[in-house]
Amino acid sequence: MGIKKYRPTTPSMRFTELLTFDEITTDIPEKSLLAPHKKSGGRNSAGHMTMRYTGGGHKQRLRIIDFKRNKFDIPGTVVSVEYDPIRTAFISLIQYPDGEKRYILSPNGLKKGQTVVSGKNVAPEVGNTLPLSEIPLGAIIHNIELHPGKGGVIVRSAGASAQLAAREDRYAIIKLPSGETRKILLQCMATIGTVSNGDHNLQSFGKAGRKRWLGRRPRTRAVAMNPVDHPMGGGEGRASGGHPRSRKGLKSKGLKTRKPKNTSSKFIVQRRSK
Repeated sequence: MGIKKYRPTTPSMRFTELLTFDEITTDIPEKSLLAPHKKSGGRNSAGHMTMRYTGGGHKQRLRIIDFKRNKFDIPGTVVSVEYDPIRTAFISLIQYPDGEKRYILSPNGLKKGQTVVSGKNVAPEVGNTLPLSEIPLGAIIHNIELHPGKGGVIVRSAGASAQLAAREDRYAIIKLPSGETRKILLQCMATIGTVSNGDHNLQSFGKAGRKRWLGRRPRTRAVAMNPVDHPMGGGEGRASGGHPRSRKGLKSKGLKTRKPKNTSSKFIVQRRSK
Protein backbone atom coordinates (compact mmCIF):
# COMPACT_ATOMS: atom_id res chain seq x y z
CA MET A 1 0.00 0.00 0.00
CA GLY A 2 1.30 3.43 -0.88
CA ILE A 3 0.36 7.09 -1.10
CA LYS A 4 -0.13 8.79 -4.45
CA LYS A 5 0.67 12.48 -4.94
CA TYR A 6 -1.15 14.28 -7.73
CA ARG A 7 0.06 16.96 -10.12
CA PRO A 8 -1.28 20.44 -9.19
CA THR A 9 -3.70 20.71 -12.12
CA THR A 10 -6.20 22.47 -9.82
CA PRO A 11 -5.79 24.29 -6.48
CA SER A 12 -7.23 21.33 -4.55
CA MET A 13 -5.09 18.73 -6.35
CA ARG A 14 -1.95 20.60 -5.26
CA PHE A 15 -2.28 19.22 -1.72
CA THR A 16 -4.12 15.97 -2.44
CA GLU A 17 -2.38 12.76 -1.34
CA LEU A 18 -4.51 9.61 -1.42
CA LEU A 19 -4.09 5.85 -1.13
CA THR A 20 -3.18 3.84 -4.24
CA PHE A 21 -5.39 0.90 -3.18
CA ASP A 22 -2.88 -1.63 -4.56
CA GLU A 23 -4.16 -4.34 -2.19
CA ILE A 24 -7.79 -4.09 -3.34
CA THR A 25 -8.74 -6.90 -5.74
CA THR A 26 -12.40 -6.03 -6.48
CA ASP A 27 -14.83 -3.13 -6.11
CA ILE A 28 -17.99 -5.30 -6.13
CA PRO A 29 -19.00 -6.36 -2.58
CA GLU A 30 -20.62 -9.67 -1.64
CA LYS A 31 -24.35 -8.93 -1.85
CA SER A 32 -25.39 -11.45 0.84
CA LEU A 33 -23.17 -9.70 3.43
CA LEU A 34 -24.50 -6.17 2.91
CA ALA A 35 -26.94 -4.36 5.19
CA PRO A 36 -28.53 -0.87 5.09
CA HIS A 37 -26.58 1.92 6.77
CA LYS A 38 -29.13 4.55 7.76
CA LYS A 39 -27.88 8.04 8.57
CA SER A 40 -29.56 10.42 11.00
CA GLY A 41 -27.90 13.66 9.90
CA GLY A 42 -27.37 14.43 13.58
CA ARG A 43 -31.13 14.64 14.23
CA ASN A 44 -33.16 12.80 16.87
CA SER A 45 -36.67 11.33 16.49
CA ALA A 46 -38.22 14.80 16.80
CA GLY A 47 -36.07 16.14 13.98
CA HIS A 48 -34.02 18.37 16.27
CA MET A 49 -30.26 18.59 15.76
CA THR A 50 -28.59 16.91 18.72
CA MET A 51 -25.18 16.25 17.14
CA ARG A 52 -23.43 19.16 15.46
CA TYR A 53 -21.21 18.98 12.37
CA THR A 54 -22.87 15.79 11.09
CA GLY A 55 -24.86 15.37 7.90
CA GLY A 56 -24.77 14.66 4.18
CA GLY A 57 -22.20 12.30 2.81
CA HIS A 58 -22.30 9.61 0.15
CA LYS A 59 -24.73 6.72 0.49
CA GLN A 60 -23.05 3.73 2.15
CA ARG A 61 -23.90 0.11 2.84
CA LEU A 62 -22.81 -1.78 5.94
CA ARG A 63 -20.55 -4.82 5.52
CA ILE A 64 -21.32 -7.58 8.05
CA ILE A 65 -17.93 -8.47 9.56
CA ASP A 66 -17.14 -11.72 11.38
CA PHE A 67 -15.39 -10.46 14.52
CA LYS A 68 -16.00 -13.73 16.41
CA ARG A 69 -14.14 -16.01 13.96
CA ASN A 70 -16.05 -18.95 15.48
CA LYS A 71 -15.92 -21.35 12.51
CA PHE A 72 -13.26 -23.44 14.21
CA ASP A 73 -10.74 -25.76 12.52
CA ILE A 74 -12.24 -25.17 9.06
CA PRO A 75 -9.80 -23.53 6.61
CA GLY A 76 -11.21 -20.68 4.56
CA THR A 77 -9.80 -19.27 1.32
CA VAL A 78 -9.36 -15.55 0.73
CA VAL A 79 -11.55 -14.74 -2.28
CA SER A 80 -10.92 -10.99 -2.38
CA VAL A 81 -9.56 -7.99 -0.48
CA GLU A 82 -12.05 -5.12 -0.48
CA TYR A 83 -12.56 -1.51 0.57
CA ASP A 84 -15.04 -0.81 3.39
CA PRO A 85 -16.44 2.75 3.30
CA ILE A 86 -17.43 2.69 6.98
CA ARG A 87 -14.08 1.61 8.51
CA THR A 88 -10.46 2.63 8.02
CA ALA A 89 -9.14 -0.94 7.55
CA PHE A 90 -9.62 -3.13 4.49
CA ILE A 91 -11.68 -6.32 4.69
CA SER A 92 -11.20 -9.78 3.18
CA LEU A 93 -13.92 -12.07 1.86
CA ILE A 94 -13.40 -15.66 3.08
CA GLN A 95 -15.10 -18.68 1.48
CA TYR A 96 -15.32 -21.96 3.43
CA PRO A 97 -15.57 -25.48 1.92
CA ASP A 98 -19.32 -25.64 2.72
CA GLY A 99 -19.90 -22.55 0.55
CA GLU A 100 -20.41 -20.05 3.38
CA LYS A 101 -18.83 -16.64 2.90
CA ARG A 102 -17.75 -14.22 5.63
CA TYR A 103 -15.96 -10.89 5.79
CA ILE A 104 -13.01 -10.54 8.19
CA LEU A 105 -10.70 -7.64 9.00
CA SER A 106 -7.86 -7.94 6.53
CA PRO A 107 -4.43 -8.19 8.18
CA ASN A 108 -1.39 -6.66 6.56
CA GLY A 109 0.12 -9.09 4.02
CA LEU A 110 -2.96 -11.28 3.52
CA LYS A 111 -3.38 -11.94 -0.19
CA LYS A 112 -6.03 -13.44 -2.47
CA GLY A 113 -5.80 -17.25 -2.56
CA GLN A 114 -4.28 -17.65 0.90
CA THR A 115 -5.91 -19.80 3.60
CA VAL A 116 -6.93 -18.70 7.09
CA VAL A 117 -8.27 -20.78 9.97
CA SER A 118 -9.31 -20.26 13.57
CA GLY A 119 -9.08 -22.67 16.48
CA LYS A 120 -7.01 -23.86 19.40
CA ASN A 121 -4.45 -26.06 17.61
CA VAL A 122 -3.71 -23.68 14.75
CA ALA A 123 -0.37 -22.35 13.48
CA PRO A 124 0.21 -18.73 14.61
CA GLU A 125 0.33 -17.33 11.06
CA VAL A 126 -1.01 -14.05 9.68
CA GLY A 127 -4.81 -14.06 9.55
CA ASN A 128 -5.28 -17.07 11.84
CA THR A 129 -7.27 -16.66 15.07
CA LEU A 130 -6.27 -18.42 18.30
CA PRO A 131 -6.98 -18.16 22.04
CA LEU A 132 -4.46 -16.00 23.89
CA SER A 133 -3.35 -19.12 25.76
CA GLU A 134 -2.01 -20.63 22.49
CA ILE A 135 -0.35 -17.55 20.94
CA PRO A 136 3.47 -17.34 21.33
CA LEU A 137 4.80 -14.60 23.61
CA GLY A 138 5.87 -11.48 21.75
CA ALA A 139 3.44 -12.09 18.87
CA ILE A 140 1.77 -9.14 17.13
CA ILE A 141 -2.04 -9.44 17.30
CA HIS A 142 -5.27 -7.54 16.55
CA ASN A 143 -9.08 -7.92 16.81
CA ILE A 144 -8.87 -8.94 20.47
CA GLU A 145 -11.83 -10.08 22.57
CA LEU A 146 -12.45 -8.69 26.05
CA HIS A 147 -15.08 -11.30 26.93
CA PRO A 148 -14.78 -14.90 25.65
CA GLY A 149 -17.12 -15.58 22.75
CA LYS A 150 -18.31 -11.97 22.35
CA GLY A 151 -16.05 -11.19 19.37
CA GLY A 152 -13.09 -8.85 18.95
CA VAL A 153 -13.70 -5.29 20.11
CA ILE A 154 -10.26 -3.65 20.43
CA VAL A 155 -7.31 -3.10 18.05
CA ARG A 156 -9.42 -3.03 14.86
CA SER A 157 -8.53 0.25 13.12
CA ALA A 158 -6.15 0.67 10.18
CA GLY A 159 -2.51 -0.13 10.99
CA ALA A 160 -3.26 -1.01 14.62
CA SER A 161 -1.52 -3.84 16.46
CA ALA A 162 -0.98 -5.04 20.02
CA GLN A 163 1.67 -7.31 21.50
CA LEU A 164 1.28 -10.33 23.77
CA ALA A 165 3.84 -9.48 26.46
CA ALA A 166 3.35 -12.20 29.11
CA ARG A 167 0.96 -14.62 30.81
CA GLU A 168 0.05 -14.44 34.46
CA ASP A 169 -2.33 -16.83 36.22
CA ARG A 170 -5.62 -16.75 34.20
CA TYR A 171 -4.66 -13.64 32.24
CA ALA A 172 -2.55 -12.57 29.29
CA ILE A 173 -0.69 -9.26 29.55
CA ILE A 174 -1.29 -7.25 26.37
CA LYS A 175 0.49 -4.03 25.35
CA LEU A 176 -2.10 -1.96 23.45
CA PRO A 177 -1.43 0.62 20.69
CA SER A 178 -2.06 3.48 23.15
CA GLY A 179 0.83 2.27 25.33
CA GLU A 180 -1.50 0.90 28.00
CA THR A 181 -0.72 -2.57 29.35
CA ARG A 182 -3.81 -4.61 30.25
CA LYS A 183 -4.86 -8.03 31.50
CA ILE A 184 -7.21 -10.08 29.29
CA LEU A 185 -8.53 -13.59 30.00
CA LEU A 186 -6.57 -16.37 28.30
CA GLN A 187 -9.77 -17.84 26.77
CA CYS A 188 -10.26 -14.70 24.66
CA MET A 189 -9.45 -14.95 20.96
CA ALA A 190 -7.13 -12.74 18.93
CA THR A 191 -5.95 -12.67 15.32
CA ILE A 192 -2.28 -12.80 14.32
CA GLY A 193 -0.81 -9.83 12.46
CA THR A 194 -1.27 -6.08 12.02
CA VAL A 195 -4.47 -4.53 10.65
CA SER A 196 -4.18 -3.54 6.98
CA ASN A 197 -4.08 -0.04 5.46
CA GLY A 198 -1.34 1.33 7.70
CA ASP A 199 -0.91 4.39 5.44
CA HIS A 200 -4.45 5.58 6.16
CA ASN A 201 -3.27 8.44 8.39
CA LEU A 202 -0.85 9.76 5.74
CA GLN A 203 -3.63 10.89 3.42
CA SER A 204 -4.24 14.56 2.65
CA PHE A 205 -7.77 15.20 1.40
CA GLY A 206 -6.79 18.39 -0.42
CA LYS A 207 -10.21 20.04 -0.28
CA ALA A 208 -13.16 20.52 2.05
CA GLY A 209 -15.51 18.70 -0.33
CA ARG A 210 -13.85 15.35 0.31
CA LYS A 211 -14.74 15.75 4.01
CA ARG A 212 -18.35 16.46 3.03
CA TRP A 213 -18.43 13.18 1.07
CA LEU A 214 -17.65 11.46 4.38
CA GLY A 215 -20.63 13.11 6.09
CA ARG A 216 -18.74 15.76 8.06
CA ARG A 217 -20.00 19.35 8.01
CA PRO A 218 -17.88 22.47 8.69
CA ARG A 219 -16.83 22.86 12.30
CA THR A 220 -17.01 26.25 14.01
CA ARG A 221 -14.04 27.16 16.23
CA ALA A 222 -15.04 27.84 19.84
CA VAL A 223 -13.10 31.13 20.02
CA ALA A 224 -15.12 32.43 17.04
CA MET A 225 -18.43 32.01 18.94
CA ASN A 226 -20.23 34.40 21.26
CA PRO A 227 -20.12 33.92 25.07
CA VAL A 228 -23.71 32.64 25.02
CA ASP A 229 -22.68 29.78 22.73
CA HIS A 230 -19.38 28.62 24.25
CA PRO A 231 -17.23 29.32 27.34
CA MET A 232 -14.28 30.17 25.05
CA GLY A 233 -16.30 32.65 22.97
CA GLY A 234 -16.43 36.44 23.11
CA GLY A 235 -13.79 38.97 24.08
CA GLU A 236 -12.48 42.13 22.43
CA GLY A 237 -10.75 41.48 19.14
CA ARG A 238 -9.17 38.10 18.55
CA ALA A 239 -9.08 36.86 22.14
CA SER A 240 -7.47 33.48 22.72
CA GLY A 241 -10.43 32.18 24.69
CA GLY A 242 -8.64 31.16 27.89
CA HIS A 243 -8.03 27.59 28.93
CA PRO A 244 -9.32 25.03 26.37
CA ARG A 245 -12.62 23.57 27.51
CA SER A 246 -15.73 21.93 26.15
CA ARG A 247 -19.09 23.58 25.52
CA LYS A 248 -20.19 22.39 28.96
CA GLY A 249 -17.15 23.99 30.61
CA LEU A 250 -15.08 20.84 31.22
CA LYS A 251 -11.36 21.50 30.71
CA SER A 252 -10.06 19.49 27.77
CA LYS A 253 -6.25 19.49 28.05
CA GLY A 254 -5.14 17.07 30.75
CA LEU A 255 -8.43 16.65 32.62
CA LYS A 256 -8.91 13.00 33.58
CA THR A 257 -12.37 11.79 32.56
CA ARG A 258 -12.09 8.12 33.51
CA LYS A 259 -14.31 7.13 36.45
CA PRO A 260 -12.12 6.47 39.52
CA LYS A 261 -14.31 3.52 40.59
CA ASN A 262 -14.44 1.90 37.15
CA THR A 263 -14.56 -1.88 37.65
CA SER A 264 -12.20 -2.55 34.73
CA SER A 265 -9.40 -0.52 36.36
CA LYS A 266 -8.18 -3.64 38.15
CA PHE A 267 -7.22 -5.15 34.76
CA ILE A 268 -4.97 -2.22 33.82
CA VAL A 269 -1.35 -3.02 34.69
CA GLN A 270 0.12 0.25 33.40
CA ARG A 271 -1.69 3.36 32.20
CA ARG A 272 -0.89 4.87 28.82
CA SER A 273 1.77 7.60 28.83
CA LYS A 274 0.59 11.20 28.69
